[in-house]
Amino acid sequence: MKFTESQLKLYAAPLSESENQKCKNAIGMVRDALKPLGFTDYGHPISLLYEDTLAYAIEMRSMYDSRKIKIFIQGSYANNTNVRTQSDVDIAVVQEEIFQTVYRKGVSDNNYNFSTAKPTEKSFKDEVEECLKSKFGRDVERKNKSIKIHGNTYRKDADTVPCRRYRDYRQDYYYDENNYIGGIVIIADNGERIINYPEQHIANGRTKNAETNHYYKIMVRIIKKMRYIMDDNSYSSAKEVSSFGLESLLWNLPNKIFTENFTYRHIFYDIVNYIYNNQSLLSTYKEANGIKPLCPYPGDITKMSNFIDELKGFYEYDITEE
Repeated sequence: MKFTESQLKLYAAPLSESENQKCKNAIGMVRDALKPLGFTDYGHPISLLYEDTLAYAIEMRSMYDSRKIKIFIQGSYANNTNVRTQSDVDIAVVQEEIFQTVYRKGVSDNNYNFSTAKPTEKSFKDEVEECLKSKFGRDVERKNKSIKIHGNTYRKDADTVPCRRYRDYRQDYYYDENNYIGGIVIIADNGERIINYPEQHIANGRTKNAETNHYYKIMVRIIKKMRYIMDDNSYSSAKEVSSFGLESLLWNLPNKIFTENFTYRHIFYDIVNYIYNNQSLLSTYKEANGIKPLCPYPGDITKMSNFIDELKGFYEYDITEE
């Protein structure tokens, strides 16, 4: 399928100011919903983790004990790489004072003088769900990994993700409690534990974008849009890869691929050729957080390769357009 420069510029457009405001409204309403648990923001405003992102955040502390939470937007909205305005905004609600640890062999909580948190009558997710239902009523739907808040004209649909901090001490040999790789751990209703690094993803995407004259996020939006168009045209591989995976795929590419041309259609053509000719590198690539492997299993490599192969045959640019 042939694409013009004007089409690609349309695909690459960032969120509108109204969508931006709806994201900010969503996090504000989650903040307000959690105040009955005794949390307060002490009047601090919702702010951005980084000025050139949409990663809005707010920290709250309990007025009665040591509990502390951080609420922030993660995912494609936070990274400003979203291309479908009807998609949900992901909001992490992180327990800061309780964390899960992992150590190298022979090391335990005792080496850091950590104590085990006392069990509670309700899980953190249960508490968050009750507060959200109290504020939003039937608009709230509990899911395996998150709690969905259905949106309206004022706020976006939101997937609220209650979680706690994750600390990886395997590279610490000095028993320094501050020397860890930090992330979040989501405890799903089915018992699964999912470890993610959303804040590193946001920071790394911001750096990559600056290093590529801001073409990285432009090209991420384009490849995400290509995936949707391919899916609409019955390309089976488009359903086998995620938008997050494609964003991470492009994060691994050399910066020069984004800067050797000046038109969107030529830059994207260079990207397609590079990933097609370098599929042997897929096993070495990381997620955009720079920590987890992009394709941890052979099946993941196969799915990504199938998408790249079909994208190679799918994308053409219109050579008649100046």
